[in-house]
Amino acid sequence: MKRKSIGYFEGTDSIWLTSLTAQGCDTLPVSNGYDGHGKNVRLFNARDKVDAVIGYLHKVVAPKEWEVTTSDILHACITYDIPVLLAVPCKLHGKSRKLLGKAAEHVRLVEPSEMLETIKDIL
Repeated sequence: MKRKSIGYFEGTDSIWLTSLTAQGCDTLPVSNGYDGHGKNVRLFNARDKVDAVIGYLHKVVAPKEWEVTTSDILHACITYDIPVLLAVPCKLHGKSRKLLGKAAEHVRLVEPSEMLETIKDIL
């Protein structure tokens, strides 16, 4: 069986990453294009074979002065239909969707305590 590959933004919970590795997934650092934490998520292509990307909301919502949208940052994930799961407390899901703009259609907001179970469900 092919190992699943999970891209993760800088600061992603290390327990999630350790658990995913122990369960047979590869974890790959990805960058939002500004933090230099790994492969720029905008540069993903069909050959990268990333099964999902996880992280926190603040990694994909840029300050207005950067003149880049969340859709710009997640363009390759949207194009190649790579699931994006962002940890956000449930009580902030509504506000978070507004911040995500058009990209909200492609992003799954997840209560942090439910992230591992949610990843398991989509893989």
